[in-house]
Amino acid sequence: MLVNYHTHTTFCDGENTPEEIVLYAIENGFSSIGFSGHGYTPFDLRYCMKDTAGYIEEIFRLKNNYGKKIEIYCGVEEDAFSYTNRNDFDYIIGSSHYFRVGDKYYPIDSSYDYFKKCLEIFEYDVIKLAENYYRTFVSYIRERKPDIVGHFDVITKFDEIDTPLFLNNSDYLKIAEKYMKIAAQSDVIFEINTGAMSRKIRKTPYLGENLLYVLKTQGSKVILSSDSHSADTLNAYFDEVEYMLKEIGFNYVYELSEGEFKKRFI
Repeated sequence: MLVNYHTHTTFCDGENTPEEIVLYAIENGFSSIGFSGHGYTPFDLRYCMKDTAGYIEEIFRLKNNYGKKIEIYCGVEEDAFSYTNRNDFDYIIGSSHYFRVGDKYYPIDSSYDYFKKCLEIFEYDVIKLAENYYRTFVSYIRERKPDIVGHFDVITKFDEIDTPLFLNNSDYLKIAEKYMKIAAQSDVIFEINTGAMSRKIRKTPYLGENLLYVLKTQGSKVILSSDSHSADTLNAYFDEVEYMLKEIGFNYVYELSEGEFKKRFI
């Protein structure tokens, strides 16, 4: 079964309209599709939805028009620094895209140049940066309990395009694993996100393999996600990631069916 619930459209920073996504999904045999526009962030208007009401209206129009052919869900990717109205959506993906220093917000993952600015703020101390990021994000996860946790270790996004800072750093790995164990205590689903793979930024997904082993030992729930910004990446690298999961020892992933997250054995 083909599904994806982390999907961006022209309502935020995606390339395709919601209807184009739905038609592509139907044509390519998807059983369900979930939209997850970037929730409104008043401190940064470059990527977020400016017309949330219009987005919700459009997704529900598509549900009415195509609901007999495919399950359609209206979700949102909420940033840890800007809550949405949970009752407006079928599910929430909770992600952290920024560092906040005083009253200023610095994007972590929008570009490598912005990421280097974040490094500069932390005086190029990657351990201090990681501690700040995970402490803040895990606090959000424990308080908010989003349905899905988005790209938990997104600070490693650019680790394969320059000198590695994180994935070969044993001190960093200890920090990430420590906070993953804390986050795993919440009843949430963690996404395995192939977005950076489809953009050719890296060859591996987030979560990193070490964190997947942590989730396996904790008995946590996982879900496949392409973090798609265009129709042709809706299920990018899912086969490869499922193989990785089976090698680690996962027997199933979670999917939405009839409005509930359910196991699908792999």
